[in-house]
Amino acid sequence: MTPEELSACIAAEINAARNEGQLHLDGDIPAVKIERPRSREHGDWATNVAMQLAKRAGMPPRDLATLLAGRLEGVAGIAQVEVAGPGFINIRLSAGAAGELARTIVEQAERYGSSQAGAGTTVNLEYVSANPTGPIHIGGARWAAVGDTLARILSFTGANVVREYYFNDHGNQINHFSESLLAAALGRETPEDGYGGTYISDIAQQVISQELAAGHPDPRTLPETEAQEVFRAGGVELMFAEIKNSLADFRAEFDVFFHEQSLHDSGAVAAAIEKLRERGVIYEEDNAVWLRSTDFGDDKDRVIVKSDGETAYFAGDIAYYLDKRHRGADHAVYMLGADHHGYIGRMYAMARAFGDTAGKGGNMEILIGQLVNLKRDGVLVRMSKRAGTVVTLEDLVEAVGVDAARYSLVRASVDTTLELDLNVLASHTNDNPVYYVQYAHARTANVARNAAEHGVRRADAFTPELLEQADSDLIGQLARFPEVISLAAANREPHRVARYLEELAGAYHTWYGKARVTPRADEEVSDLHRTRLWVNDATRQVLANGLHLLGVSAPEKM
Repeated sequence: MTPEELSACIAAEINAARNEGQLHLDGDIPAVKIERPRSREHGDWATNVAMQLAKRAGMPPRDLATLLAGRLEGVAGIAQVEVAGPGFINIRLSAGAAGELARTIVEQAERYGSSQAGAGTTVNLEYVSANPTGPIHIGGARWAAVGDTLARILSFTGANVVREYYFNDHGNQINHFSESLLAAALGRETPEDGYGGTYISDIAQQVISQELAAGHPDPRTLPETEAQEVFRAGGVELMFAEIKNSLADFRAEFDVFFHEQSLHDSGAVAAAIEKLRERGVIYEEDNAVWLRSTDFGDDKDRVIVKSDGETAYFAGDIAYYLDKRHRGADHAVYMLGADHHGYIGRMYAMARAFGDTAGKGGNMEILIGQLVNLKRDGVLVRMSKRAGTVVTLEDLVEAVGVDAARYSLVRASVDTTLELDLNVLASHTNDNPVYYVQYAHARTANVARNAAEHGVRRADAFTPELLEQADSDLIGQLARFPEVISLAAANREPHRVARYLEELAGAYHTWYGKARVTPRADEEVSDLHRTRLWVNDATRQVLANGLHLLGVSAPEKM
């Protein structure tokens, strides 16, 4: 019996009690939430539905729980029901009913844990969005791993997810970038506010080579203003391509690469400002145009057109959000770095100024990610060989590989500073969490291979009533997977999946030491062996499903 089946069973008993006059309850019955008790001694599952409905039913919660417990005791597959505390209902399934989940998982395969909870909604998920002025730094790498994982999880729960990268190709940072390229090409010092590192010299040389190959003059011989434009166009294009390739190699794919410059070129910025003017939420003062953002929760009003007639950077944000909504985004989720924390108030106020909702579950949601620190041999790693001033995505992947990099960046909540030990992540020991989980998957595959060699086949028998406590403990962990996915999606917390996989790997390793899938030399193959193969293969499937959501490989051998 799966948690979903148990939830439906309890709802059916509530309806039956109402129809039979035992329970006086008006209105619809809410979804019955099923959870694992903190201690397995209290049973396999627990629900607080009696406490939820007691007031509407006009009964003390414990009395309602007692009524429902009495009805559930007669349901096939339920071995024991107890009322605890103020009205919790603790349920223990029969071995056969609990074991049925193994077959369900194997049969559902890649679909196990998925749902349609997000069906009918479009989520525009913007992440990484680094300036096109250098390689992706380690903070951007965290967003690449977390953002891609969250996109996979949301899709797994039925949402239509648009993965978007916002290129900040409008403004002074591009000017500084092109000036740095020209300086490198001419052998000059890096200009003030410019960009350093060998990658600047590399790109400058590529621009020169491309221009010469196309039959154009060497840009170093052009007047400085003209030369800078050549390096701007060629350098930005090359940097874009490199960023895209780096992300693809990191298994972070995007549906849309949106250019900030297009908002200004298309007139979208002016149109967005006019939309706010029509809503009566902007005013003019000191020759500037202001958004009345304090009316919508901000700590001060914000300039959107400066006194010199130039639009403020915030005006681009306004147009960009409106563009996302016009493209059908029900939820525009922004994943931003720690340096953008002070930006939340004005962004949420802007969304509300358009009549939208903001915050968790709103039309606009902002997630802030904290910093990442790398250590090797106990010493902080601060600089890249190539970028000069920061550690890059490529540096991390070169040191530990894509699997370890992605997994380690996802397994902690994004609102906490993350410290990674490169020595641990490069090791093949249980101290390395990704190795620990991947090894569990490889072990399930090895058990399946050994079972085949000994003539143990799933097709020959499935008798879950033969399973023992060690099997039930592992199956209990497998049953948690759909709930973990649901919470990870709803709370935008993909780290829950990684932490769950580590717990599941631990449960599997424990089970492996207690339960045999293959017979000993003096034993015949039994139905218990065959049924345990179902449990082994169900574990393999859940580990594979979870690793896929994290964008991490599930090896068959290690």
